[in-house]
Amino acid sequence: MKWALLSVWDKTGIIEIAQELLIHKYSIMSSGGTGKALAEAGVKFTEVSSYTGFPEMMDGRVKTLHPKVHGGLLGRRQIDDAVMAKHGINRIDLLVVNLYPFEKMAGQQLSLEALIEFVDIGGPAMIRAGAKNYKNVAVVVDPSDYQAVITAIQNGDISLDQRLTLAKKAFARTAAYDAAISNYLYSLDAPFPSTFTVQFNHGRTLRYGENPHQQAAVYGKAGIAGTEPIQGKQMSYNNYLDVNAGVALLREFEETAAVIVKHNNPCGVAIGADLLDAYITAREVDPVSAYGSVVCLNREIDKKMAEEIAATFVEVLVAPSFSKDALVIMGKKENMRVLAIPPKSESDEIRSIDGGVLVQRTPPYQEHWEVITDRDPTPDEMRAIQLAWKVCKHTKSNTIIFADQKRTLGIGAGQMSRVDSAKIAIMKACASLIGSAVASDAFLPFPDTLEVAAQAGATALVQPGGSIRDKEVIDTANRLHMAMVFTGIRYFRH
Repeated sequence: MKWALLSVWDKTGIIEIAQELLIHKYSIMSSGGTGKALAEAGVKFTEVSSYTGFPEMMDGRVKTLHPKVHGGLLGRRQIDDAVMAKHGINRIDLLVVNLYPFEKMAGQQLSLEALIEFVDIGGPAMIRAGAKNYKNVAVVVDPSDYQAVITAIQNGDISLDQRLTLAKKAFARTAAYDAAISNYLYSLDAPFPSTFTVQFNHGRTLRYGENPHQQAAVYGKAGIAGTEPIQGKQMSYNNYLDVNAGVALLREFEETAAVIVKHNNPCGVAIGADLLDAYITAREVDPVSAYGSVVCLNREIDKKMAEEIAATFVEVLVAPSFSKDALVIMGKKENMRVLAIPPKSESDEIRSIDGGVLVQRTPPYQEHWEVITDRDPTPDEMRAIQLAWKVCKHTKSNTIIFADQKRTLGIGAGQMSRVDSAKIAIMKACASLIGSAVASDAFLPFPDTLEVAAQAGATALVQPGGSIRDKEVIDTANRLHMAMVFTGIRYFRH
């Protein structure tokens, strides 16, 4: 006789799998809320307390923590048979368990005393015991696996390979569960724990990393990490980085906007009366760099827009949605990856360094814009400043952005010298910079960058401020009749 032990918080699908187990001659053990659900559905089962001869106690804290349960999970076939028989321990062949929802309840503003009751003890203990003995026990921790298990049973039995796969998932689940508890408890008295534990699932191997000789994978079910193409080739490591950068910048705009990204930096950004206008304008900022780029748009792609996109080489297209006609047109570009913009996923930023990781968190903050020159920006200059500043926040440092009211005009990124960034932006400018606005991601330590920008034709500048030479820079701006705004917030991107 085969035994299955069912003990779940999430009751999704539990009645169906229990009914199927009875059809295939399994005897079922259960307790607590799961037992109640089975009883209400008319599913025959044996109470765990009846089997162990030991009652549930301490408000359910102790029910499955018993040698007859754990012996049934850990007992090795043909090795421990005699001792199991001696102590009346049944072999448990299938364990279906999911855990108290600690992660969910940790976000409900409960007191520690209340939350601690959602720390599951018996569940993880059974999962680990059964998964350790995977050669003899199948452990199911995810309702999405029920159907596969049912199908295997219908076809004869759960294979060794399938049991090992389930065991991997089981240990990953208990690891994530313990990590969530550890991180929460540490967070009670410190913003970051002394031991930082994190787990991402849904891992997919990529063709290669930044370069063909490097190996890579992507993990995560949410946000950009969890997004896969509607059409086109598999996403690459660099594609994910570029999409992440482009979508982050695109989210700065409520108006119709286009962001074109190459090598993790914007190469063209524009707003427009409609999406086609915005896209063409952004592309023409730097058409050479736009070739083979990632294009991010914040309105639905229709037939006309799809035709324009398909007319050139685009690596990845990202937008909120796509019309049927658009998908047909883009489907002819078999290699072009097409992605739908996912909901934003809030999480810490984690970057690896030699021997460990850096963890960064951005709490809510407020910029404080202040005009600090004799002259205020005109309405047109202010609109240009605002656009330049949005782009500046998402471009690698040091960065200088020139813009007008509709588009970026020149982008200088990733230079060791801020003046060199300004010179590169001027060199790459797509149009005259006379009357343009310029943004700097960090304060200007000297007036030289402002002077270079003014000489190129810029009439307004935005920067964080905070240099010991702010007065010298302000005096230079006044002398050059430039309007300047301080924001109080620096946006380095390394």
